Amino acid sequence: MVEVHLYGKLRRYAESTTMKKASVVRFEAAPDETLETVIQRLGIDPAEIYHIFVNGALAATHNSMAPYLCYPEACENIWEWDMDQKVGPDDRIGIFGKDMALLVV
Repeated sequence: MVEVHLYGKLRRYAESTTMKKASVVRFEAAPDETLETVIQRLGIDPAEIYHIFVNGALAATHNSMAPYLCYPEACENIWEWDMDQKVGPDDRIGIFGKDMALLVV
């Protein structure tokens, strides 16, 4: 089961949008599931996304200060936005909207 945690205005794509509960979407991963197919499955416009974390590691960001904040990185170039990164059945993905950009700073 893949877990996608949505933050900021992206919470509207989850079943529970209340601030009292986590905005989490769970689904079975397809064999060829990627970050791109997850985003498409949720109906999120990629232009709304500022950061993506996979299993606690930064996979993509628009923040130029990220390397100085010592986050573990999920890929070699976090600014490249490699949406072909595979997603497995036990992965936890965190997607932060542009309104949550300051979380990394």
